[in-house]
Amino acid sequence: MTLVVVAIVIASTLVVNYLRKEEVKRVDILVKAIKFQQDVTPSLEVQELLLTIYSSNTTIPVIILDEHNQIIEYKHLSKEVGDNSYDIVELAKKMGKKYPPIEIKVQSGNNQFVYYDNSRMLNNLQYFPFLLGFFVLCYFLFSFWFLRTVKKTDEGYLWAGLAKETAHQIGTPLSSMMGWMEIMKLENPDSDGVHEIEKDIERLRTISERFSKIGSVPELNDTDFNETIRENYDYLKTRISGKINFTLHLPTYSILVPHNRILMSWVIENLIKNAVDAMKGQGTLQMSVFERNKNILVEVKDNGSGMTKYQAQNAFKPGYSTKKRGWGLGLSLAKRVVQEYHNGDIKISQTEIGKGTTFRIIIRKP
Repeated sequence: MTLVVVAIVIASTLVVNYLRKEEVKRVDILVKAIKFQQDVTPSLEVQELLLTIYSSNTTIPVIILDEHNQIIEYKHLSKEVGDNSYDIVELAKKMGKKYPPIEIKVQSGNNQFVYYDNSRMLNNLQYFPFLLGFFVLCYFLFSFWFLRTVKKTDEGYLWAGLAKETAHQIGTPLSSMMGWMEIMKLENPDSDGVHEIEKDIERLRTISERFSKIGSVPELNDTDFNETIRENYDYLKTRISGKINFTLHLPTYSILVPHNRILMSWVIENLIKNAVDAMKGQGTLQMSVFERNKNILVEVKDNGSGMTKYQAQNAFKPGYSTKKRGWGLGLSLAKRVVQEYHNGDIKISQTEIGKGTTFRIIIRKP
């Protein structure tokens, strides 16, 4: 793309330079015609030829002064200059800095000097190569942005389709498990195993509902953010390794912000599972919720393996995973849930190899 823009600018510049040289040649012919007319008394036919040459200049500004800067003639000056002698002489001096004046030696000794400049059209054309390059660059940038947007949209539809199909596939065995669960409760309703399996079935139902909501606009009917975080913590704490010191820090007051509990729970669960994997089943895991500058912040901090700069930059890209068997969907979908559905953001606020990683969720209060 850069080479194309540079090539266009160079080609256009060459054209402008060619036109400039042609105008200089026209001025040179004009000067020769004036000099010839002054040196000899031409015949009628020659006079007509000289007049044709002289009148052929319809665009190039020309000022003819004598040795004492007295105006002899001028043509095609801008309207701003007008007929003011002082302004015309000053303009001639400016022209002389750009193009050296052409001297016409006169027999009387009072030589004349022809000052000239580019025509208005040529002056405007000087900026054309850069303008053209700019528009071509804008076109390429827009095309790149458009293709990238189309690609991201297609990816979004693909992930949404996969998520809904997953929800559909989970639904059938889940319904059967719920039926068997009711039978087990009739036989032994107070069994601890029955209660735990019931919790897991409810969790599977929640997961199925999460996947079914991807691709559609969820309703933000839940408001108690503390309760959502607490429920996730209580469920996950009993299901991760006992070698992990998992703690939760919540503010003493209630945080009320519109959110979708099912989807926000999914985000939290993804971050917790990533942290557990990074610690290889043992270490310290801390989840904190606090307010800052009218934002709700949720931090998940672990002391696991940490990430390289490259890994941190690509962690939320669809399909990218540091795990050998990972699909690279969890963090990508989590980012989509936070950004598109909750008007927030999720990022890696701190990470260091061998010392751990801190994920931060930012939810803007209405």
